[in-house]
Amino acid sequence: MDPRAPFQRPHGWHGMEDGSFFMLPFFASFLPLLLILLLVLTGMYLWHKGKLPLPDLRRRPEDDAKRILAERFARGDMSADEFMERASILNWTPGLEPLRSRPRTNRL
Repeated sequence: MDPRAPFQRPHGWHGMEDGSFFMLPFFASFLPLLLILLLVLTGMYLWHKGKLPLPDLRRRPEDDAKRILAERFARGDMSADEFMERASILNWTPGLEPLRSRPRTNRL
């Protein structure tokens, strides 16, 4: 009996190419891509359901200033003349140019 026989690969259908672990390196290289895809799809689902609010990149600081000005006028913190003066500084004509509304979030 040959002493190297247990360490030699058998020939025929029982080689590594035919084993169940043959494709493991192929799938292992795509595992990070699948995880990234899963994270992106989960984020899109949560954003669609309103549970993941994303910042509005189109919002300008002037919109916040106009909103604060309108809230202060509505509370009675300033007179109409002061309101119109400050609105003109912002190049805003109240009544003609509506305020942009804030994005709504569904909170449970």
